[in-house]
Parts: sequence; C-alpha cells; structure tokens
Amino acid sequence: MIEKRQAPQLRVVAVGQGYVGLPLAVRAAEAGHRVVGFDVDAQRVKRLMLGESYVEDIPDSRLGPLRASGSYLPTVDPDDCAGFDVAIVTVPTPLRDGVPDLSHVEDAAVLLGRHLTPGATVVLESTTYPGTTEEVFGPLLEGASGLAAGSDFHLGYSPERIDPGNPSWRLENTPKIVSGIDAASTETIRRFYASLVDAVVPVARCKEAELAKLLENTFRHVNIALANELAIFAHELGIDVWAAIDAASTKPFGFMRFTPGPGVGGHCLPIDPSYLSWRVQRAVGRDFRFVELANDINNHMPDYVVRRLVGGLNQRKKSVNGSRVLLLGLAYKANTGDARETPAARIAELLIGMGAEVQAADPHVSDDAHPHADGLAHLKRVDVTSDGLAAADAVVLLADHDAFDYPLITAHAPYILDCRRRLLGAHIDSL
Repeated sequence: MIEKRQAPQLRVVAVGQGYVGLPLAVRAAEAGHRVVGFDVDAQRVKRLMLGESYVEDIPDSRLGPLRASGSYLPTVDPDDCAGFDVAIVTVPTPLRDGVPDLSHVEDAAVLLGRHLTPGATVVLESTTYPGTTEEVFGPLLEGASGLAAGSDFHLGYSPERIDPGNPSWRLENTPKIVSGIDAASTETIRRFYASLVDAVVPVARCKEAELAKLLENTFRHVNIALANELAIFAHELGIDVWAAIDAASTKPFGFMRFTPGPGVGGHCLPIDPSYLSWRVQRAVGRDFRFVELANDINNHMPDYVVRRLVGGLNQRKKSVNGSRVLLLGLAYKANTGDARETPAARIAELLIGMGAEVQAADPHVSDDAHPHADGLAHLKRVDVTSDGLAAADAVVLLADHDAFDYPLITAHAPYILDCRRRLLGAHIDSL
C-alpha cells in the first residue's frame, strides 16, 4: 500500500453525481483539485448548484464552501467537461431483463472522448464485468477522440467502495484499488488517487480490478443468502437462528458474522453478482451456480417476510386483508436514505395486493428518493407515534435505523415482526 501524498492541482471531471460520484467529486475538490461534477439529471444539478446535498454522507456544510470557492462546479453542460486532466466515470450499470446495461458507461465514454486530449487520464469506477474497460470503454473513447489508449492517453479501472451510512469507513480511509491498461496508466492513476485517500492498492491489470469488485459483492451476497436460508429452516425447526449466530460469532477465527434480513438492496448485491454470472455464462458457457442460488434465496426473502407476517396475524385471529400494517424502514440498510432496490418496495406491493392497509415510516428516506425505488411512490408515509403504533395490527421492522424510538415501538405495537433482531418481547417475532 502506498501512502497519500500531495499532488499538483488537476482539472478533474466526475461523470455521475450520485452515491459514488458526489463523494468522489467533493473529496477531490477538498484535496485541492478543480472539479466539474457532470450529471444528466437537471434537478440534481440544480440542488448542487445551491449547495444542497442529496447524499447523506456529504452534508451541506462540506458542499457549500466548495461551491462558494468555485473549486466544485456541478453541471449538465457537456462543454464544461472540456480541458480535463483526469476524468472519473461513476455512472449506474443496471440490469435489463438480466442483461448488463452499459448504456450509461457508453454515453460517458463518447462524451469524454469528444473532450479527450493527449496526456489526459480516464478512469472507470462503475461496477461492471471483467473486460469492460478494455473491450468496451476504451474503444469508445478512442473512437470519439481519434486518440489511442496507452500511447496518447492513460486509461484504467478503480472499483468504488462506498458504503452509504458507514461512519467508520469513508472514501478517504478505505484502501483504493487502482489499475491501468499499462504501467504508465497505472502509475498516473495511482498518483491521482493517492492525493485523495490514505492508501492505494495497485493491481497489475484492469480485469483483476474489475473482478475484485465483483468478488467483494458476491462474497457478501452468497453469505447473506446462507444466513437467510438458515433463518427460514431454523424457524421451521424451532431453533433460534440469531442465538446460533451469536454463539458462532464468538469464534475468533474461521467465521465471519452475517445475519438474515428481509432481502438485499442497493446496487451492489441485487445487481453486481449477476454481472459476473452473465459474463461467465457468455464467455465460458456455464452457470455460476453460487450466484444463481444466492439470487434465488435473497430475491425471495420479501415473499418469506410476507408469509411470516400472514402467519403471525393468523395466530392472532386476524386476516392480512383489511389489517393495518406499519413498515418501519424503507431504506435497504440501516442509517441511510438509500432506497435503491429496497426489499421494502416488494413487501409493500405484496401486502397491498393482499388487501392490507400499508403505511410506512422512515426518517432517512425522503419523498424525492421515491423515484429510485419502484413501489414506494404511492405508499402512505407517517410518523412513528404511540397512537399510530397502537392502531396497527402489525408492525414490521425492515431497516433498523438508530433514529427509531425502540422502547416506544415495543411498548405500543401489539404485534411486531422484527427482521433485524433489534427488539425482544412476547409480542415480537424475529425473522
């Protein structure tokens, strides 16, 4: 690992100003670079122009001074990207019918290629399958610029490791993997990121760096699926899976704690491992069975949550049809407002389809986050009050935000299905 050192001021373009791109742009500006944050979302850029952040890890107090000093310029104008020394691409890479959609990456490559000059550096950070940087991204840059990667400009890949809502591991103190298509590209990219983060980890080739990101996410995906399936079978066997996990977690070696939940969300787990599975199937002609099995288990956890809720209501001589159900936590994880691919959307959809009156509370997920989570836009939002809890036939804890008043919830909710093992009581069922 190579320690951070001061680098000369560079003109940096960050394409994509979401959960990854905005923290990167802000950190680069704080490090002394002149940064352009490009995004196609005009409303998002309008807020950034006013110094308003929509990413919880970047408070307005960090963004405002950078805007006032002119070191950070958010824009929707492609011409503002001209003259860059370093360009970083952090655009989404969704799945469309199970197939990787690289349209945003391709658009970014064409945009940057039109402004690419000899000696400049372009880095892809978007999560994708091994080979994308050299087989897709690079040729598009070359085609749009008329320049050759390696001989005329530097090109590489550096996987993002942003963990929204994590107070301990942030962009600047999380080791940063970097790679280039040749030694000169790797060294140039290494020097740039060394000005932003505490430790840089060079990797010889882009394909290994691309695979490293997918390995990190697939590791979590598979182990969470194991915990989820264990929870299902332990419940049927009359065993407390959470007590078993607590006991196993006392082993100081050979075990890493993973816990069950209502399903996986965000970009990483529901999508990224499928990029690897698709690549293996396409290139090798075989199924990546661990990924396919993990997808099947984790994707069906919302259905299992609803089945458990139906069973809990039946035990209390109530039908889900006509019952008032309060969902606590719409984000996919605790202490963040990130509702991308959240399992709460599927749970709400299933319950509403069964005739339940569904309400939801989340202190982090704002109304303007709804477009990023299909199924939440028309969900009735409420505050958590003693009267509201008492009036609910069932309360389901989906994301265990620290901001929730758990003693209040325990005291007033008549029946709780706790998907995070945050609560205890005779009227509380754990997933």
